[in-house]
Amino acid sequence: MQTLPDAPIDIVYLWVDGQDARWRARRRQALQNLSDPCSTAIAPFGNVEGRFRDNDELRYSLRALEQFFPEHGHIYIVTDGQAPAWLQRSERLTVVDHLELIPAQALLTFDSGNIESYIHRIPGLSERYFYLNDDVFFGASVNVDDWFWPGGFYVAWSDEPEVLGDTLREDATSLENACRLSHQWLSHKAAAPTLHRPMTPLYEKVARTFAHSPRPMLKSVLFELELEAPELFEGVRSTVFRRWDKPTIVSDFVLRWALAHDMARVKDYEHSYISTGARDHSGELEQLALDFGALDFFCINDTTDDAHAEDPRLKKVQSMLQSMLPLPSRFERLAKSTLPVPELQLS
Repeated sequence: MQTLPDAPIDIVYLWVDGQDARWRARRRQALQNLSDPCSTAIAPFGNVEGRFRDNDELRYSLRALEQFFPEHGHIYIVTDGQAPAWLQRSERLTVVDHLELIPAQALLTFDSGNIESYIHRIPGLSERYFYLNDDVFFGASVNVDDWFWPGGFYVAWSDEPEVLGDTLREDATSLENACRLSHQWLSHKAAAPTLHRPMTPLYEKVARTFAHSPRPMLKSVLFELELEAPELFEGVRSTVFRRWDKPTIVSDFVLRWALAHDMARVKDYEHSYISTGARDHSGELEQLALDFGALDFFCINDTTDDAHAEDPRLKKVQSMLQSMLPLPSRFERLAKSTLPVPELQLS
């Protein structure tokens, strides 16, 4: 699909308020309803508090977006019937309920890997878009040419250790198993005819995971892959909670497939990844503040799974984000509202 170089680039976020009482009740009931094979297949950290906690990251990610990429296109926030109380109505922003994207018979799901496999179906979404989790932030002025090139996009490797072996492991993280699953599929398909292309290029295995970054995406690639790899989409779309044997595909397989077809290229970015549960995360936050404005992107991953709402580690993150990004975006109310969520449905 040809796209004009100056066409707007939309933004898609996933967001959840893990403290919402109604949502928590649905989560508990969904866990109780799982059959034994499904409950025992939940991936490590697949159903922990840090995965669902809202520590105001979206507020600051939107501030960073407005500061560093003001020419962005429409913003879509994909949620499970929720919206932040501080969110301001805007013609440039739409809240998309899971029910608008995911077939009713496939709900409920609490697996971001499942949800993200549908976001290219958002009505009106631009061909080129960025997909972000709410804990990912732009950290410097965005030059579109550093993220997209005519016909493709750039990806970045993480600094994590290499992933050993191609067999999915029950004790591995979702991203590690996603790497293994991609290797299996692409190695099997290498140099074989496919549905839409006469030949799949020889696949070059790289045993690394991808960085926690803004994900530049091409909508047409996702629609093509739904036809090329339906079994992978069916697998991840069958999950209720993140499973070790059905890992994410959008944040790994899609990127490796694009690399194999010369629709993606590897690029080095200045970036930072911070795990809030790590022993030295305070020092990393202080370094982040010093580097702010010179980093292409950064991620502050909430791994404080044992934390309570007033945990000083969480407060430290909020304080640091506020100091780096003090100016409200156009998408914020000036003061927190107590209006009920239904009155905040945006279109």
